[in-house]
Amino acid sequence: MTEDTRWGDVEGYLAKTVVDEDEVLVGIRTRTVQAGLRPIEVSATDGALLALWCRLVGARRVLEIGTLGGYSATWLARAVGVQGSVTTLEMDPRAAEVAQENWRLAGVGDRVELILGAAADTLNSLVSSGTDPYDLVFIDADKKSNPAYLEAALALTHPGSLIVIDNVVRGGRVLGDSDDPDVVGTRRVLEMLGSDPRLQATAVQTVSSKGWDGFAVAYVLG
Repeated sequence: MTEDTRWGDVEGYLAKTVVDEDEVLVGIRTRTVQAGLRPIEVSATDGALLALWCRLVGARRVLEIGTLGGYSATWLARAVGVQGSVTTLEMDPRAAEVAQENWRLAGVGDRVELILGAAADTLNSLVSSGTDPYDLVFIDADKKSNPAYLEAALALTHPGSLIVIDNVVRGGRVLGDSDDPDVVGTRRVLEMLGSDPRLQATAVQTVSSKGWDGFAVAYVLG
């Protein structure tokens, strides 16, 4: 049995024993694949962690950058409750269509707003419009743009907000001299997290059925 297989087996055990991913969430993952989208949504345990963070900070307004089939947004929408809202940004019309159907079936469609278009443009519009700040921002889109997404997140949050960035280890490729734009963007955003006095941050490696990766989480100090 390879390490990757064991990682996946343990992930499945934890998801079943601790998280208890329900049929609605399993259905979202299934329909996402059936629609021809890549199965790159967060794991069940990571989804539960996002929901837990929402509850810990009392989040009522959440911003997600990168929607895919709506799996992580469902975890977030459940966590913010009926009085909360999730705004999620997606540039693929097919993914947006799949996600909206998934939210309808999950019963959270009334608290999720999907904005279709390039995330950078949408974020600029949100900043310039003076929208109310978000309590949690989850960044999980094109990695080369992570530095720009972090800057926008800082403009759209308040002291006490959380900013979470997924896929910051990338199988260890974050090390070395790769000129891959996604790797370069990931390294740059980690450097920003570590040097910005407005943030208290950390990054954690993970292993699961998706392999070796990790996430970063930052608390906005002010």
